[in-house]
Amino acid sequence: MSSQSGPRAIAAMVIQKLLGKRQTLSLILPDYLQRLAQKKDQPLAQELCYGVMRWYFQLDFLLGQLIDKKIKSKDTDIKALILIGLYQFIHLRTPPHAVVSATVEACNELGKSWAKGLVNAVLRRYQRESEHLHKCVEADLSALYSHPAWLLELLKNNYPDSWQDIVTANNCYPPMALRVNTRKVTRDTYLTMLNQSGIQAQQAPPWLLAAIMLENPVDVDRLPEFMSGYVSVQDLAAQLTPGLLDLKPQQRVLDACAAPGGKLAHILESAPELTGAVGIESDPFRFDRLQQTLDRLQLKATLRHADARETATWWDGVEFDRILLDAPCSATGVIRRHPDIKVLRTQADIETVITLQRELLTALWPLLKTGGKLLYVTCSILDAENDQQIREFLNKHTNARIIMVETDWGINTHHGRQILPGQSNMDGFYYACVQKT
Repeated sequence: MSSQSGPRAIAAMVIQKLLGKRQTLSLILPDYLQRLAQKKDQPLAQELCYGVMRWYFQLDFLLGQLIDKKIKSKDTDIKALILIGLYQFIHLRTPPHAVVSATVEACNELGKSWAKGLVNAVLRRYQRESEHLHKCVEADLSALYSHPAWLLELLKNNYPDSWQDIVTANNCYPPMALRVNTRKVTRDTYLTMLNQSGIQAQQAPPWLLAAIMLENPVDVDRLPEFMSGYVSVQDLAAQLTPGLLDLKPQQRVLDACAAPGGKLAHILESAPELTGAVGIESDPFRFDRLQQTLDRLQLKATLRHADARETATWWDGVEFDRILLDAPCSATGVIRRHPDIKVLRTQADIETVITLQRELLTALWPLLKTGGKLLYVTCSILDAENDQQIREFLNKHTNARIIMVETDWGINTHHGRQILPGQSNMDGFYYACVQKT
């Protein structure tokens, strides 16, 4: 590998690692971006990684039409490089001759000059046969919508009338929303600060009092007073949490799966007169992120590095007035933000998270005061993780009742509220509020 790698070679290495190690883009990418020969190439490398993941099933289908035999697993970086070339042809405005020459040249940077002929031949064949190839794509739903077949089937079953809207939204670029820390600055003042910094922004929907939508995403380094804790990056759907918890002074609140800390921070910003807030996180890397989030915002909570299900290891025996269970889930509602979910997630993973959600609900329920409320949240759009999960919980717990969420956003379900990706500019989230009777 060349020590002076360009954006295509770096993107190929990232995609190779993602496919091989089954690690996420957000975990792999930051380190690899530091290896670029020129910092100005970072946006292109990131665009290529996210773009190939967004359209992976379509690009991989096209590759299968263009070559007769599979590329060996040790050469997944070359496969990734061809996918990068195809992505540029179809989705970027790079001139075709530049796509071919730059992608072929990246073989040298990967230390695989033998592959230059293969990459050149495949990309040129695509140029010649693109019209026919895209007719083939239209005949294959997984390729056409760039989703795995198993996920398409689930979405069709869950949303027979709107699954096509959902997968279309999943393949769009996500907007960038901010949450103003109203303990430090008003939203109007921060909008003025953004405007003075040359960043176009506007207030978000009326049901969110601290939210701002940016016209175009920007690096957090450009956000005024970001490191001073004036503002956080958080999707609009995630900002609904404090309002649904119905927070009051002197309450004790638990955030049971707290990292990376956005919702816990918003709770502390919204309700400074709480008696206490406890945040639990089991993953060591994510626990560090949680601590960093609160430190940047200059907020205080009791943080415990523990498995929330194993309450004997961290609970002090004092019941909570409110519990936020932002449960681990399939993340099928945030695919537009994390397109590698489509590539990394499997159908078996869904069953695993459903079991985990059930165990968390069962373990945390005894920690809630009578009259207290548990807010169950996922960034999933699958019924098995959402309404079905709550239905089963209610059947097993006679001292639980649903408080229906009456609002203008999302879709009313039997037990909660479902937001689909892109609705009111929000990610796909599910909320259900359960009260202990």
